[in-house]
Amino acid sequence: MPTAIVSSPFAGRLNRTDQVMLQVILALIPGTLAMVWYFGWGVLINMALASFFALACEALAMKLRGRPVLPAIGDLSALVTALLFAVAVPPTLPWWMTLIGIVFAIIVVKQLYGGLGYNPFNPAMAGYVFLLVSYPLAMTTWLAPNIPEILEAHHLVTLSFLDSARLIFTGALPPHVAWDAMSAATPLDEMFSKLDQNATIPEILASPLWGEYGGRGWEWIGNWFLLGGLYMIWRGVITWRIPVAVLAGLLIPAGMFWLVDPQAFPFPAFHIFAGGTILGAFFIATDPVTACTTPRGQLVYGAAIGLIILAIRHWGGYPDAVAFAVLLMNIAAPTIDYYTQPRVFGHGRREKT
Repeated sequence: MPTAIVSSPFAGRLNRTDQVMLQVILALIPGTLAMVWYFGWGVLINMALASFFALACEALAMKLRGRPVLPAIGDLSALVTALLFAVAVPPTLPWWMTLIGIVFAIIVVKQLYGGLGYNPFNPAMAGYVFLLVSYPLAMTTWLAPNIPEILEAHHLVTLSFLDSARLIFTGALPPHVAWDAMSAATPLDEMFSKLDQNATIPEILASPLWGEYGGRGWEWIGNWFLLGGLYMIWRGVITWRIPVAVLAGLLIPAGMFWLVDPQAFPFPAFHIFAGGTILGAFFIATDPVTACTTPRGQLVYGAAIGLIILAIRHWGGYPDAVAFAVLLMNIAAPTIDYYTQPRVFGHGRREKT
Protein backbone atom coordinates (compact mmCIF):
# COMPACT_ATOMS: atom_id res chain seq x y z
CA MET A 1 0.00 0.00 0.00
CA PRO A 2 1.62 3.32 -1.03
CA THR A 3 2.30 5.77 1.76
CA ALA A 4 2.37 9.51 1.26
CA ILE A 5 5.74 11.08 2.04
CA VAL A 6 5.59 14.65 3.29
CA SER A 7 8.25 16.93 4.66
CA SER A 8 8.21 19.09 7.76
CA PRO A 9 6.86 21.26 9.23
CA PHE A 10 3.94 19.05 10.20
CA ALA A 11 2.16 21.47 12.50
CA GLY A 12 -0.14 23.92 10.81
CA ARG A 13 0.29 27.65 11.44
CA LEU A 14 -1.47 30.89 10.73
CA ASN A 15 0.19 32.19 7.60
CA ARG A 16 -2.59 34.07 5.83
CA THR A 17 -3.43 37.67 6.58
CA ASP A 18 -7.15 37.03 6.89
CA GLN A 19 -6.54 34.15 9.33
CA VAL A 20 -4.36 36.33 11.55
CA MET A 21 -6.80 39.24 11.45
CA LEU A 22 -9.72 36.94 12.26
CA GLN A 23 -7.90 35.73 15.37
CA VAL A 24 -7.33 39.35 16.44
CA ILE A 25 -11.04 40.06 16.01
CA LEU A 26 -11.93 37.01 18.11
CA ALA A 27 -9.46 38.11 20.79
CA LEU A 28 -11.10 41.54 20.97
CA ILE A 29 -14.51 40.09 21.86
CA PRO A 30 -14.10 39.69 25.68
CA GLY A 31 -12.76 43.22 26.19
CA THR A 32 -15.35 44.68 23.84
CA LEU A 33 -18.21 43.01 25.71
CA ALA A 34 -16.81 44.37 28.96
CA MET A 35 -16.70 47.88 27.45
CA VAL A 36 -20.33 47.56 26.33
CA TRP A 37 -21.29 46.39 29.82
CA TYR A 38 -19.66 49.37 31.53
CA PHE A 39 -20.03 52.14 28.92
CA GLY A 40 -23.14 51.19 26.98
CA TRP A 41 -24.31 50.82 23.43
CA GLY A 42 -22.19 53.65 22.08
CA VAL A 43 -19.24 51.27 21.92
CA LEU A 44 -21.06 48.97 19.49
CA ILE A 45 -22.42 51.90 17.45
CA ASN A 46 -18.89 53.29 17.12
CA MET A 47 -17.61 49.89 16.02
CA ALA A 48 -20.31 49.56 13.38
CA LEU A 49 -19.70 53.07 12.05
CA ALA A 50 -15.91 52.71 12.04
CA SER A 51 -16.13 49.35 10.28
CA PHE A 52 -18.43 50.70 7.57
CA PHE A 53 -16.26 53.78 6.98
CA ALA A 54 -13.04 51.75 6.98
CA LEU A 55 -14.26 49.21 4.45
CA ALA A 56 -15.65 52.00 2.24
CA CYS A 57 -12.34 53.91 2.39
CA GLU A 58 -10.36 50.76 1.65
CA ALA A 59 -12.55 49.93 -1.34
CA LEU A 60 -12.40 53.49 -2.67
CA ALA A 61 -8.62 53.64 -2.35
CA MET A 62 -8.13 50.32 -4.12
CA LYS A 63 -10.51 51.40 -6.89
CA LEU A 64 -8.60 54.66 -7.39
CA ARG A 65 -5.30 52.76 -7.46
CA GLY A 66 -6.63 50.32 -10.03
CA ARG A 67 -6.21 47.35 -7.70
CA PRO A 68 -8.73 44.56 -7.03
CA VAL A 69 -11.08 45.53 -4.22
CA LEU A 70 -12.28 42.21 -2.85
CA PRO A 71 -8.86 40.81 -1.79
CA ALA A 72 -8.10 44.03 0.09
CA ILE A 73 -11.45 43.92 1.85
CA GLY A 74 -11.21 40.20 2.47
CA ASP A 75 -7.88 40.33 4.31
CA LEU A 76 -9.78 41.98 7.22
CA SER A 77 -6.93 44.40 7.98
CA ALA A 78 -9.15 47.46 7.50
CA LEU A 79 -11.78 45.89 9.75
CA VAL A 80 -9.20 45.31 12.51
CA THR A 81 -8.04 48.92 12.20
CA ALA A 82 -11.63 50.08 12.57
CA LEU A 83 -12.32 47.93 15.62
CA LEU A 84 -9.13 49.00 17.41
CA PHE A 85 -9.94 52.64 16.66
CA ALA A 86 -13.51 52.22 17.91
CA VAL A 87 -12.57 50.72 21.28
CA ALA A 88 -10.02 53.49 21.85
CA VAL A 89 -12.38 56.46 21.35
CA PRO A 90 -15.12 57.61 23.76
CA PRO A 91 -18.50 55.87 23.29
CA THR A 92 -20.23 59.20 22.62
CA LEU A 93 -17.95 60.37 19.82
CA PRO A 94 -19.95 62.12 17.06
CA TRP A 95 -20.26 60.08 13.89
CA TRP A 96 -18.47 62.65 11.75
CA MET A 97 -15.41 62.53 13.98
CA THR A 98 -15.32 58.77 13.58
CA LEU A 99 -15.47 59.32 9.82
CA ILE A 100 -12.59 61.82 9.89
CA GLY A 101 -10.46 59.56 12.07
CA ILE A 102 -11.02 56.53 9.86
CA VAL A 103 -10.37 58.48 6.64
CA PHE A 104 -7.09 59.69 8.10
CA ALA A 105 -6.17 56.18 9.26
CA ILE A 106 -7.05 54.26 6.08
CA ILE A 107 -6.46 56.79 3.31
CA VAL A 108 -3.61 58.94 4.62
CA VAL A 109 -1.67 56.63 6.93
CA LYS A 110 -2.23 53.31 5.16
CA GLN A 111 -3.06 53.71 1.46
CA LEU A 112 -0.96 56.79 0.63
CA TYR A 113 2.09 54.86 1.82
CA GLY A 114 1.27 51.89 -0.42
CA GLY A 115 -1.29 49.88 1.53
CA LEU A 116 -0.97 47.02 3.99
CA GLY A 117 2.66 46.21 4.77
CA TYR A 118 4.05 49.61 3.77
CA ASN A 119 2.52 51.93 6.37
CA PRO A 120 5.18 53.17 8.83
CA PHE A 121 2.64 54.05 11.54
CA ASN A 122 -0.15 52.10 13.16
CA PRO A 123 -3.24 53.40 11.29
CA ALA A 124 -5.68 53.05 14.18
CA MET A 125 -3.46 54.97 16.59
CA ALA A 126 -2.61 57.60 13.99
CA GLY A 127 -6.33 58.23 13.45
CA TYR A 128 -6.88 58.33 17.22
CA VAL A 129 -4.06 60.85 17.81
CA PHE A 130 -5.22 62.98 14.88
CA LEU A 131 -8.63 63.33 16.52
CA LEU A 132 -7.17 63.78 20.02
CA VAL A 133 -5.07 66.72 18.86
CA SER A 134 -7.86 68.21 16.73
CA TYR A 135 -10.84 67.67 19.06
CA PRO A 136 -9.45 67.21 22.60
CA LEU A 137 -12.73 67.87 24.42
CA ALA A 138 -14.78 65.28 22.54
CA MET A 139 -11.95 62.75 22.69
CA THR A 140 -11.58 63.03 26.47
CA THR A 141 -15.27 63.02 27.41
CA TRP A 142 -16.15 59.58 28.77
CA LEU A 143 -19.32 58.29 30.33
CA ALA A 144 -19.32 57.12 33.92
CA PRO A 145 -18.99 53.33 34.23
CA ASN A 146 -22.27 51.53 34.73
CA ILE A 147 -21.75 50.68 38.40
CA PRO A 148 -24.71 51.41 40.71
CA GLU A 149 -22.60 52.72 43.64
CA ILE A 150 -20.85 55.26 41.40
CA LEU A 151 -24.03 56.32 39.63
CA GLU A 152 -25.88 56.83 42.92
CA ALA A 153 -22.99 58.61 44.65
CA HIS A 154 -22.59 61.14 41.85
CA HIS A 155 -26.26 61.27 40.69
CA LEU A 156 -25.33 60.05 37.21
CA VAL A 157 -27.45 58.35 34.55
CA THR A 158 -26.72 55.81 31.82
CA LEU A 159 -27.77 55.96 28.16
CA SER A 160 -30.14 53.59 26.41
CA PHE A 161 -29.46 52.42 22.86
CA LEU A 162 -31.72 55.14 21.41
CA ASP A 163 -30.14 57.82 23.62
CA SER A 164 -26.66 56.72 22.51
CA ALA A 165 -27.62 56.67 18.82
CA ARG A 166 -29.29 60.09 19.04
CA LEU A 167 -26.27 61.57 20.79
CA ILE A 168 -23.80 60.13 18.27
CA PHE A 169 -25.78 61.01 15.14
CA THR A 170 -27.38 64.32 16.13
CA GLY A 171 -25.48 65.54 19.18
CA ALA A 172 -28.77 65.81 21.10
CA LEU A 173 -28.70 64.91 24.78
CA PRO A 174 -31.53 62.92 26.35
CA PRO A 175 -34.40 65.14 27.63
CA HIS A 176 -33.61 66.87 30.93
CA VAL A 177 -30.12 65.36 31.10
CA ALA A 178 -26.96 67.48 31.01
CA TRP A 179 -23.46 66.31 30.16
CA ASP A 180 -22.46 66.54 33.81
CA ALA A 181 -25.14 63.98 34.66
CA MET A 182 -23.62 61.37 32.33
CA SER A 183 -19.88 61.93 32.15
CA ALA A 184 -17.07 61.31 34.60
CA ALA A 185 -13.32 61.71 34.62
CA THR A 186 -11.32 58.68 33.60
CA PRO A 187 -9.13 57.14 36.33
CA LEU A 188 -6.00 58.52 34.66
CA ASP A 189 -7.48 62.02 34.38
CA GLU A 190 -8.67 61.86 37.98
CA MET A 191 -5.34 60.66 39.31
CA PHE A 192 -3.03 63.09 37.55
CA SER A 193 -5.27 66.17 37.74
CA LYS A 194 -5.60 65.65 41.51
CA LEU A 195 -1.86 65.11 41.85
CA ASP A 196 -1.34 68.42 40.04
CA GLN A 197 -3.57 69.97 42.73
CA ASN A 198 -1.20 68.57 45.41
CA ALA A 199 -3.59 65.85 46.61
CA THR A 200 -1.95 62.70 47.97
CA ILE A 201 -2.52 59.21 46.59
CA PRO A 202 -4.55 58.03 49.66
CA GLU A 203 -6.80 61.10 49.36
CA ILE A 204 -7.41 60.40 45.66
CA LEU A 205 -8.13 56.71 46.20
CA ALA A 206 -10.82 57.51 48.78
CA SER A 207 -13.27 58.17 45.91
CA PRO A 208 -15.84 55.43 45.06
CA LEU A 209 -14.45 55.56 41.49
CA TRP A 210 -11.52 53.39 42.54
CA GLY A 211 -11.34 49.62 42.67
CA GLU A 212 -8.55 47.27 43.71
CA TYR A 213 -5.97 48.27 41.09
CA GLY A 214 -7.47 50.97 38.90
CA GLY A 215 -10.75 52.68 38.19
CA ARG A 216 -13.82 50.55 38.83
CA GLY A 217 -14.96 49.07 35.56
CA TRP A 218 -11.74 50.03 33.81
CA GLU A 219 -9.76 47.38 35.66
CA TRP A 220 -12.17 44.65 34.53
CA ILE A 221 -12.02 45.88 30.95
CA GLY A 222 -8.24 45.55 31.19
CA ASN A 223 -8.60 42.02 32.55
CA TRP A 224 -10.78 40.91 29.64
CA PHE A 225 -8.47 42.47 27.05
CA LEU A 226 -5.64 40.63 28.83
CA LEU A 227 -7.54 37.37 28.30
CA GLY A 228 -7.77 38.16 24.58
CA GLY A 229 -4.08 39.00 24.47
CA LEU A 230 -3.13 35.69 26.07
CA TYR A 231 -5.34 33.93 23.54
CA MET A 232 -3.37 35.58 20.71
CA ILE A 233 -0.07 34.42 22.23
CA TRP A 234 -1.44 30.90 22.57
CA ARG A 235 -2.59 30.91 18.94
CA GLY A 236 0.76 32.21 17.75
CA VAL A 237 -0.69 35.45 16.39
CA ILE A 238 1.75 37.51 18.46
CA THR A 239 4.82 36.68 20.53
CA TRP A 240 5.16 37.35 24.24
CA ARG A 241 8.13 39.68 23.84
CA ILE A 242 6.47 43.00 23.00
CA PRO A 243 3.58 42.80 25.54
CA VAL A 244 5.87 41.63 28.34
CA ALA A 245 8.45 44.29 27.48
CA VAL A 246 5.79 47.03 27.41
CA LEU A 247 4.45 46.00 30.82
CA ALA A 248 7.95 45.62 32.28
CA GLY A 249 9.08 48.94 30.83
CA LEU A 250 6.11 50.56 32.54
CA LEU A 251 5.94 48.57 35.79
CA ILE A 252 9.61 48.55 36.81
CA PRO A 253 10.24 52.31 36.77
CA ALA A 254 6.73 52.97 38.12
CA GLY A 255 7.51 50.62 41.01
CA MET A 256 10.78 52.41 41.71
CA PHE A 257 9.06 55.79 41.83
CA TRP A 258 6.34 54.37 44.07
CA LEU A 259 8.87 52.91 46.50
CA VAL A 260 10.60 56.28 46.74
CA ASP A 261 7.41 58.29 47.37
CA PRO A 262 4.11 56.35 47.60
CA GLN A 263 2.24 59.56 48.44
CA ALA A 264 3.05 61.18 45.10
CA PHE A 265 3.36 58.25 42.66
CA PRO A 266 0.58 55.71 41.98
CA PHE A 267 1.21 52.05 42.74
CA PRO A 268 2.54 50.20 39.66
CA ALA A 269 -0.59 48.11 38.93
CA PHE A 270 -2.56 51.34 38.54
CA HIS A 271 -0.73 52.06 35.29
CA ILE A 272 -1.76 48.66 33.91
CA PHE A 273 -5.43 48.64 34.86
CA ALA A 274 -6.44 52.30 34.70
CA GLY A 275 -6.32 53.03 30.98
CA GLY A 276 -5.50 51.50 27.63
CA THR A 277 -2.22 49.84 28.62
CA ILE A 278 -3.36 46.23 28.17
CA LEU A 279 -5.07 47.01 24.88
CA GLY A 280 -1.97 48.83 23.69
CA ALA A 281 0.53 46.21 24.83
CA PHE A 282 -1.24 43.19 23.29
CA PHE A 283 -3.27 44.54 20.37
CA ILE A 284 -1.56 47.73 19.15
CA ALA A 285 2.16 47.61 19.92
CA THR A 286 2.28 44.13 18.37
CA ASP A 287 1.16 45.31 14.92
CA PRO A 288 3.32 43.10 12.63
CA VAL A 289 3.76 45.89 10.06
CA THR A 290 4.91 48.75 12.28
CA ALA A 291 6.59 46.92 15.18
CA CYS A 292 10.10 45.51 15.42
CA THR A 293 10.63 42.02 14.04
CA THR A 294 13.88 40.81 15.61
CA PRO A 295 13.61 39.10 19.03
CA ARG A 296 15.96 41.50 20.81
CA GLY A 297 14.48 44.42 18.91
CA GLN A 298 10.98 43.54 20.11
CA LEU A 299 12.16 43.66 23.72
CA VAL A 300 13.82 47.05 23.21
CA TYR A 301 10.81 48.36 21.29
CA GLY A 302 8.30 47.23 23.92
CA ALA A 303 10.34 48.46 26.89
CA ALA A 304 10.72 51.87 25.26
CA ILE A 305 6.95 52.10 24.75
CA GLY A 306 6.42 51.36 28.44
CA LEU A 307 8.93 54.02 29.48
CA ILE A 308 7.39 56.63 27.18
CA ILE A 309 3.90 55.86 28.51
CA LEU A 310 5.12 56.47 32.06
CA ALA A 311 6.98 59.66 31.12
CA ILE A 312 4.01 61.19 29.29
CA ARG A 313 1.58 60.23 32.03
CA HIS A 314 3.64 61.86 34.76
CA TRP A 315 5.15 64.82 32.97
CA GLY A 316 3.08 65.24 29.79
CA GLY A 317 -0.32 66.62 28.92
CA TYR A 318 -2.07 63.37 27.84
CA PRO A 319 -2.70 60.97 30.74
CA ASP A 320 -3.22 57.78 28.72
CA ALA A 321 -0.24 58.22 26.36
CA VAL A 322 -0.36 54.73 24.82
CA ALA A 323 -1.06 55.96 21.29
CA PHE A 324 1.72 58.57 21.41
CA ALA A 325 4.21 56.03 22.74
CA VAL A 326 3.39 53.50 20.01
CA LEU A 327 3.64 56.07 17.21
CA LEU A 328 6.95 57.42 18.53
CA MET A 329 8.42 53.93 18.60
CA ASN A 330 7.00 53.12 15.14
CA ILE A 331 9.48 55.72 13.89
CA ALA A 332 12.37 53.97 15.62
CA ALA A 333 11.43 50.37 14.74
CA PRO A 334 13.50 50.07 11.51
CA THR A 335 16.62 51.39 13.25
CA ILE A 336 16.15 49.05 16.21
CA ASP A 337 15.73 46.12 13.84
CA TYR A 338 18.92 47.10 12.01
CA TYR A 339 21.02 47.06 15.17
CA THR A 340 19.49 43.91 16.67
CA GLN A 341 19.74 41.46 13.78
CA PRO A 342 20.38 37.95 15.11
CA ARG A 343 23.73 36.37 14.29
CA VAL A 344 23.61 33.80 11.47
CA PHE A 345 24.61 30.36 12.73
CA GLY A 346 28.25 29.65 11.89
CA HIS A 347 29.09 33.28 11.18
CA GLY A 348 30.55 36.04 13.32
CA ARG A 349 28.78 39.27 14.06
CA ARG A 350 28.49 41.53 11.04
CA GLU A 351 30.26 44.83 11.22
CA LYS A 352 27.80 47.70 11.21
CA THR A 353 28.34 50.28 8.53
